[in-house]
Amino acid sequence: MTPIIALAVLFSALLHAIWNSLAHNVNDRLVGFALIGAVDMVGGGLLALLAGFPPAGAWPFIIASAALHVVYNLLLLASYQLGEFSQMYPLARGTSPWIVALVSVVVLGNDLPPTELAGVLAISLGLIGLVFIGGRPGRRDIPALSAALLTGVMIAAYTVVDGLGVREAPLAAYIGWMFLLQGPPIAVLAVIRRRGRLGPALRASAGAGITGGVISLAAYSIVLWAQTSGALAPIAALRETSIIFGALIGAVFLGEKLGGRRAIASAVVLVGVVLISVG
Repeated sequence: MTPIIALAVLFSALLHAIWNSLAHNVNDRLVGFALIGAVDMVGGGLLALLAGFPPAGAWPFIIASAALHVVYNLLLLASYQLGEFSQMYPLARGTSPWIVALVSVVVLGNDLPPTELAGVLAISLGLIGLVFIGGRPGRRDIPALSAALLTGVMIAAYTVVDGLGVREAPLAAYIGWMFLLQGPPIAVLAVIRRRGRLGPALRASAGAGITGGVISLAAYSIVLWAQTSGALAPIAALRETSIIFGALIGAVFLGEKLGGRRAIASAVVLVGVVLISVG
């Protein structure tokens, strides 16, 4: 991985944390996510128009990625409606590499080198810390924690799909059609759920939603471009620096109490991700 790619992925991680903080803090989160999806649809449509149709072999990856991104966004929306950003964000991001490592051992029968085993243990400890900070979770905490953890499952799934898919099509065509297909569903859901109240909700959420959409489109496009280099593991690790960015944004800009224990737990998750990736 060249220094340029490394810097680009770090910048993408920062952008990812920023758009997620905007999505969490928007007045109406459903409408905010709908606006992000609309920007994805418009931006993706323009790219698709310029790049044309991808090869036939790329379509299964594009369709699967778009579907996984829709589910991911719905779960992310649920986690942000139910929990604090500085807890939900690192839980979601940290779960993904942990799942990939465990699946490679349990399902695929791969060996787990000592470094990767240490990474799995570190992520496990960090995630447990994030879950139990503030005391043992009660029944009312389970929906938020479940949504965040399932969001991580979706991140793992679409990361694998896109890592393979970008090899099957020109980058602009892959990005364009993937974003074009993933954009409409949540926008349609918002229209249905906010009947009669959509206009005021759009006006109240327009700034954050549109800005978040533009940043989201840029952030993931950078990652997909970086993945064409083939350095999937180190890129995945660098992306998860967004865990630290997210924790800091929650504390500095969203008024959430980060606290020493939550900061340490987030850092332990990040260390585990790095250990898995370099192993």
